[in-house]
Amino acid sequence: MSTQVNFKSINQLAIPATISGIAEPILSITDTAIVGNIPVDGLESLAAAGIVGSFLSMLIWVLGQTRSSISAIISQYLGAGRLTEVKDLPAQAIFFNILLSIMVLLSTVFLIEEIFALFNASGKILEYCISYYAIRVWGFPLTLFTFAVFGIFRGLQNTFYPMVIAMLGAGLNILLDFVLVYGIDGWVPALYLEGAAWASLISQAIMAIIALVLLLKKTEISMKLVFPLNKEMKRVVFMSLNLFVRTLALNAALMLAVREATTLGDQFIGAHTIAINLWLFSAFFIDGFAAAGNSMGGRLLGAQDYNGLWELAKKIMKYGTIVSLGLMAFGFIFYRPIGRIFSNETVVLETFYNIFYIVIIGLPMNTLAFVFDGLFKGMGEMKYLRNVLLAATFLGFIPCLYLGIYLGWGLYAIWIAFVVWMMIRGFSLVWKFRRKFQPLVQNP
Repeated sequence: MSTQVNFKSINQLAIPATISGIAEPILSITDTAIVGNIPVDGLESLAAAGIVGSFLSMLIWVLGQTRSSISAIISQYLGAGRLTEVKDLPAQAIFFNILLSIMVLLSTVFLIEEIFALFNASGKILEYCISYYAIRVWGFPLTLFTFAVFGIFRGLQNTFYPMVIAMLGAGLNILLDFVLVYGIDGWVPALYLEGAAWASLISQAIMAIIALVLLLKKTEISMKLVFPLNKEMKRVVFMSLNLFVRTLALNAALMLAVREATTLGDQFIGAHTIAINLWLFSAFFIDGFAAAGNSMGGRLLGAQDYNGLWELAKKIMKYGTIVSLGLMAFGFIFYRPIGRIFSNETVVLETFYNIFYIVIIGLPMNTLAFVFDGLFKGMGEMKYLRNVLLAATFLGFIPCLYLGIYLGWGLYAIWIAFVVWMMIRGFSLVWKFRRKFQPLVQNP
């Protein structure tokens, strides 16, 4: 099966993937903006939402890597014209992943206070962390299921249905946030921070149901668990384990950033919460082109079309860079209004404004890392991705972070470390791609 590598084919995947990709950070941003403006204990609620959100993102990213493994294998078999050989694989992989997620959920739900104490949360912030997490954690298996279904659709070169699911989920979450956080006079009591948690949980449940229905109705993929295990299940497990280790390293950086921001004080964790949500929003926005690279890259590799693979890498990088420059311009033009969306606390806003420019100028480097990250996932290069993240985190981010803290740079140390982190990731992936595939390309 041939794959056209052009503006239309790339954006048919990238645009829906961008919309679906930003749904998750939109959920977090909505929580952050609405919670940050709660009239009672808004600063403490914002800090708690940031800490819990970071921890849940870590769990989802660590255990959600089956999505990339499924997507890579399905797209490669699709490109090779042998899709029927892996039709029973998704159900087996999803069952394994959900079982693992339930085990993790049960192991954390009884240790909530101890977990968030490790983030230096205390007093009212710790109390809010516990109540917020106790509700949101039950959406964890639902999100993992939805992510795995997204991976199946992506492998089938379909990012439209994930977009529909994500848009419906994000819209519902925003509506429920306003209703449950602030309440409706005489109808619904204001639940404040817990209302945001319930809004997220209900939205995650609806998204999982819609994902299951579309998968069963619109594809030939079965969700019936059958034995023996598919021959590619072993590959799924090993690819997922490599990504599991990689994501632990990734989240080590994110968690250390939250921990050090919390140590600096309430205004700093509040400012960092706003900044990291905007960073993640831009990351998922750019990630639409990474998703296109993931889907098309696996298919081109399966078809052994190395010229097409080389052309794909150049074009998705070009389009991703244009988008990142647009986001940079938007960030600088609306520098202060963006901050006021998330908080009405002057001390939090001024702290945020001091470091927001670092988030903005790092966007092109983020594009380089994210685009090639998606391409490598589609090609099944999980081992190299693991090694790059380990090196970037333990030889780049952590030394830079603690050197900056030692020098008294405060929140600047965290965000400069993020820039160094992304530089190592991006340049390492470009070097590897050129070294491996340039010799295979005719007239590169």
